Amino acid sequence: MNKIYFCLVGLLLAVLQLSAQKNVSDMRNPLDVVRLIGDKLIRETPFKYRLIVGEYNPVFNGLHFVDFGRTFGIGKSGVAYAFTQLTMGKDTTITIQTAHNDGCDIWINEELVYEKRGKKKLELQFEERSVDMPDHFIAHLKKGENNLLIKSETYGNDWAVYLQPPSLKGAVIKDAIEYPAIGLKGVKFIDAKIATLSNWLIIGPFANRDGKGMDILYAPEKEILFGKMYEGAESLVTWTIPKVEIFGDVIEPLPWGTNYTWNYHNGGVAWAMQQLAEVTGDKKYDQYATDFCNFHINGAPFVNYQVKNLRNVNSANSNFLFAPLLDFTLAPALPFIYKLRTNDTFDGKNAYSEYIDRMMKYAKEEQIRLPASNIYTRLTPEKYTTWVDDMFMGIPFLVQASQYTSNLNDNKFFMDDAANQVLKFNDQVWDKEAKLYMHAKYSEREVKLPHWSRANGWGIWATTEVLQVLPKNHPKYNPILAHYREHVDALIALQNNKGFWLQILDRPDSREEVSGTAIFTMAIARGISNGWLNEKKYKIFALKGWEALKTQIEPDGTVHNICYGTMCSEDINYYLNRPFYDNDTHGLFAVIFAGIEMQKMIAKK
Repeated sequence: MNKIYFCLVGLLLAVLQLSAQKNVSDMRNPLDVVRLIGDKLIRETPFKYRLIVGEYNPVFNGLHFVDFGRTFGIGKSGVAYAFTQLTMGKDTTITIQTAHNDGCDIWINEELVYEKRGKKKLELQFEERSVDMPDHFIAHLKKGENNLLIKSETYGNDWAVYLQPPSLKGAVIKDAIEYPAIGLKGVKFIDAKIATLSNWLIIGPFANRDGKGMDILYAPEKEILFGKMYEGAESLVTWTIPKVEIFGDVIEPLPWGTNYTWNYHNGGVAWAMQQLAEVTGDKKYDQYATDFCNFHINGAPFVNYQVKNLRNVNSANSNFLFAPLLDFTLAPALPFIYKLRTNDTFDGKNAYSEYIDRMMKYAKEEQIRLPASNIYTRLTPEKYTTWVDDMFMGIPFLVQASQYTSNLNDNKFFMDDAANQVLKFNDQVWDKEAKLYMHAKYSEREVKLPHWSRANGWGIWATTEVLQVLPKNHPKYNPILAHYREHVDALIALQNNKGFWLQILDRPDSREEVSGTAIFTMAIARGISNGWLNEKKYKIFALKGWEALKTQIEPDGTVHNICYGTMCSEDINYYLNRPFYDNDTHGLFAVIFAGIEMQKMIAKK
């Protein structure tokens, strides 16, 4: 009897679930559909930090550091040592970058491999997705465990040493790289729990009288012995671990972060929620966007403390402080500048204005540009790589800035820059034969990258942002409009019979993908509403795209089949094999915008 009961309950739940799924597909009002997504975002986004114990990476594949100052204090001269092991599966030679204050010696297996003397400032150069360091040394590592000993001095100001393998600027690593393990796991007479707390043992401070401490052969250079006290600068000292730090981190991070991690797609979600609030009249969506902006503005001192005081340069939302990449500057700034444009007064307006003033200066003067064409470009994976992504990462902000500024010269600069970049990007990444965008183009060599769906989405989205505000008598208006129409014609030929566009647009063996489908649907609907496209010819494609999208949305607001964040590669299999996730915000904000534009198209008389 119980088995029959549970079977009937299970069958009923399955029927209810199918009925609920059908209800989403039956929704006629696009805003009702995307409100499901907005409501889920509101329910599940806390805009808070949680405290965690600092985690130690056991692989030497990124930045590692020893902060002597946090343990021993600063303000006095001193010398200290740090010890760890690098473990390799085979004999190898690697280059190790380093940055440190004042004098520093480094030994590997008792061989001195690095030596520098004198007062020196600690310098880290923050790049697009990496940190560069001013010094380096060669490490010959044997198979198995290799002892690494650092001797560091301070004259009383800073006191830390950073190490990392050379900056891997390539977005996609072609060849497998074997990195050493790092830590205390293989050190004799070390309890396993200690190895989970830190990769390093440290000892000090020893005297640095008259700046001669680096020339004195203190005991740790002779032996690594536990259970023994040594004569320190002011008291007896012994081996310990660096201060264990507590960090603020986002709550329950997913592969792409969380809904409120600082990046372009979460800024895009906030921007979408602002406009969802406008078209629905429901202020709760605008409050979500305000919470996103305020969380980062108000949390900046805390993030700065973690990066600068606790030296965790990759801590949560560290890219908000300043990362020279459009993904972390202009694109996530969109909800800030949009709020300034559309609200005369609100709490914290001065902080928003200061931030946007900095971003406008960055847009004009600081973001790297491609010589000759003057469009935004990158240093990764190679110098002057032009990404289609950067059409969206930069151009919509330029459009917003042109509408926000009260300075007529700036208005003209931002509008002209946006229009110029749309056309000049085409010179770099537009495939004239396919009439599609390649994902990126290298300046130093000719390689055709795939026609990735979302990259084409970024390009056409940015184009429509310009067309919405560019005066029709502007000399670049007609060429931009002609390009937009050419792109749309190529895209509609690639929409499948279910209404989807594929992960790689012209590869029938690739998967149906939601973010690209949403952007193309949005761009076509926007074109019809603005009179750029003939409604009779193109409306069917927008409707098919929207119906396809609805099949991927659950009643609770879950959205399926969104491609994970993607670097660029000439290997087509890289794109074919990218993971897809539910609720990745790369796709959520595109679907919300698609629903908004579909509503406008349907309501158009």
